Amino acid sequence: MDESPVDPSRPVYVWRQVADWIVHRIESGELQPGARLEGERELAEQVGVAVGTVRRAVEDLRQRGIVVTLPAKGTFVTERPGSSDS
Repeated sequence: MDESPVDPSRPVYVWRQVADWIVHRIESGELQPGARLEGERELAEQVGVAVGTVRRAVEDLRQRGIVVTLPAKGTFVTERPGSSDS
């Protein structure tokens, strides 16, 4: 990644910027339904934020039903309502 999707000077919580970046990756097709997200440490390194910030972003996405976390498996993109081509 050339440039971090996070700008601490923006009047938006950094965790929200990280969550929005992940949503953008899903909407752009980079992450398909069922795809496994990188681990929290790896995401934190990619974006240049603390692991706790990534953890908060992923928790927000879980609450919104965008991802699901399976213990000892990882965090995965969910199938979005209305996103199937059938």
